[in-house]
Amino acid sequence: MALPLLSQVKINTLFAEAVLKGQTTGNVYVDSLQTPRTFYVAHDYGMSLVYGDSGNEAFNRSLYDYITNKTGDRHSPEWLQGDPAGGWSPLIESMITEYNALLNAAEPDPETADKRRIYTNTRVNFTFDPEVYHSAKEQWFRHDAEIVQMTGELFDGQSGAVIPRYFWRDAEHFLNTGAGYTLLWEGENASSAFSAYRTEEQLEIGIESAAGHRGKRFAFSVCSALIDYCLEHGLEPVWGCRLENEGSYQLAQKLGFKPSLTIPYYRLAE
Repeated sequence: MALPLLSQVKINTLFAEAVLKGQTTGNVYVDSLQTPRTFYVAHDYGMSLVYGDSGNEAFNRSLYDYITNKTGDRHSPEWLQGDPAGGWSPLIESMITEYNALLNAAEPDPETADKRRIYTNTRVNFTFDPEVYHSAKEQWFRHDAEIVQMTGELFDGQSGAVIPRYFWRDAEHFLNTGAGYTLLWEGENASSAFSAYRTEEQLEIGIESAAGHRGKRFAFSVCSALIDYCLEHGLEPVWGCRLENEGSYQLAQKLGFKPSLTIPYYRLAE
């Protein structure tokens, strides 16, 4: 029931699909084991999605406890999306308003209150325009850089906030199912693009550049290698990011991705 209902959610849900299919690790919460109507899918990387029946009061009470971390079990931030067509946004926003008001009244230390407060950001979904991409590639691609297919050694050697081991069980799993490329510059791993999630029809791109190698068109170039891989294998390249992540937002558009949908993106505190 979870997957057929997920297919009706008209936003980028590849991370939730990966969890439900067991392709990556995470948790799934439902309102009923026998006849579930409401689903909360949480990826271990820190992304989550709630969808299904938003009128289940018992589930919603548990949802309030979860997003406000009432039990203290969440030890790192989590980014939550709600199905835009399911009435989740007004429900979640009312919970956040109530919680933040109670927090402001109960917590005298502004710094502590700020760490525990729930914030609303914006998530952007994109559509890919191959004509824009090919035109941009002629202008921005670094032909003087060495780009190699990601190996197990490169998989294990990645460091940063968006790296493949956060999305795949291990290097073997990635090499058998995923795809990725690393741009090498002066003997260093300057930038890598990889499949964060992959289905039979789509591949969502993850990108990480080393701090000393940003602003040199390396990210554009290594992403181009992965986009070319997608086009050669009949896959739709997929991109998503926070609107507030200016670097990712601008890079996406240079690569031919056009903003197509924005939705609330709730940062749940630890």
